[in-house]
Amino acid sequence: MTPEKPALSMSAPHIPVLLNEVIDALAITPGETHVDGTFGAGGYSMAMVAAGAHVHSFDQDPDAIASGEKLVKEAGGKLTLHHGFYSQMADVLSGEDIAGITLDIGVSSMQLDQAERGFSFQKDGPLDMRMSQDGPSAADFLNEAEEEEIANVIYRYGEERRSRKIAKAIVNARPLTRTSELAQLVRKTVGQKPGDKKDPATRTFQAIRIHINRELGELEDGLIAAERLLKPGGRLAVVTFHSLEDRIVKNFLRDRSGQKSAGSRHLPQVSETRPEPTFHKPAKLVRPAGAEQDSNPRARSATLRSAVRTDAPFNEAMGDVQ
Repeated sequence: MTPEKPALSMSAPHIPVLLNEVIDALAITPGETHVDGTFGAGGYSMAMVAAGAHVHSFDQDPDAIASGEKLVKEAGGKLTLHHGFYSQMADVLSGEDIAGITLDIGVSSMQLDQAERGFSFQKDGPLDMRMSQDGPSAADFLNEAEEEEIANVIYRYGEERRSRKIAKAIVNARPLTRTSELAQLVRKTVGQKPGDKKDPATRTFQAIRIHINRELGELEDGLIAAERLLKPGGRLAVVTFHSLEDRIVKNFLRDRSGQKSAGSRHLPQVSETRPEPTFHKPAKLVRPAGAEQDSNPRARSATLRSAVRTDAPFNEAMGDVQ
């Protein structure tokens, strides 16, 4: 893999995680039409354009769409932006011949860097966290939800063992309006030792953000949309950043490629006719090389999973993502 490949990003504001590896997985042939389901700052999109693709890019964040207009001009007609959820791609692009789809799941670096968006526990800002800048905010949820619901969200989406203790502290401290308030509250509740590698607020912020933006549900719906939209031989590449996301992608590709476990040998065999696999066996998962992890801390938790679409038609009987 040549070091020159990052130049494919053209003038996008930053080079996204696993850029070379994603472009390799997409195996773009000039003239093909591809989808970037999570436009962000346009790093993947512009690399795909530079590789010869016509790209349709989706983002629910109006700021991302607005800032991407300059890249649309630079792409010379090869980049089209869609303000909306990537789970809508199959409906928006119905009839298009789509050869590849890439998804980079989770919050973008630009959103984290903007204190006023309320995503970061390291910067003080309004307790917002809405990617689409619409609907209930993190403050609305934390100030109005029942203690049990808050605890369940923190436990499920943050995998935080002390979720009930944190939820109780949140309810007792209402109203909360600033990210710094929530971060300090969590640190005080669970304890923070000098030299801790991970901020104690990390899991709680992750959980609330995932809940507010319905991130895991959007991922599940987006994978099914990609399954519907990709043409035979089309390539799917998904980059995730924590175990909850990666588990969904892994199970989806395992199921859709016919690799799903047959069950326990100690139980009676149940005859089951499953639909024809819609994806070939997934490629080996990819993680960032040491050099990328050293230069970009966000890359350390990244995982790329990819697979190629078979010629089997989309079948509703395959069911939802498990």
